Amino acid sequence: MNPGPPVLDLVDETFIAVPPGTLAAAFAGPASWRRYWPDLVLEVYTDRGDKGLRWTVTGALVGTMEVWLEPVLDGTVLHYFLRATPAGPGGAVRELRPRELRREFDRRARAAKDVALGLKEILEDGRAPGVPPRHGEPGTGD
Repeated sequence: MNPGPPVLDLVDETFIAVPPGTLAAAFAGPASWRRYWPDLVLEVYTDRGDKGLRWTVTGALVGTMEVWLEPVLDGTVLHYFLRATPAGPGGAVRELRPRELRREFDRRARAAKDVALGLKEILEDGRAPGVPPRHGEPGTGD
């Protein structure tokens, strides 16, 4: 049975002034995934190295998710895509009323931005765009 198109189609972008490899390391293992998305079970179906990851999603949602890391200027644009449908016990598709669906979309959008801005704060460590990285920062060759 095909459940139809995903009811949540979320896209987010955040510029982070660090090289893609630095940002990729933040998504490198299942422990980080559980911290960022505790109610989701993720299974990698494409590991693109410094370009990001693609997962199948089960748990509270059923669908796919991706982080694409695009090198831009002196940093990386973190693109986040979530295409999924709410799921109930056993992974069955859960129908939501329009109001509940809007609330779920907003909750997921805020959570995605919280992950991105949290990584931005930690990884940039006060570095402004256009300012050279400190010596020893990943990607500087020092």
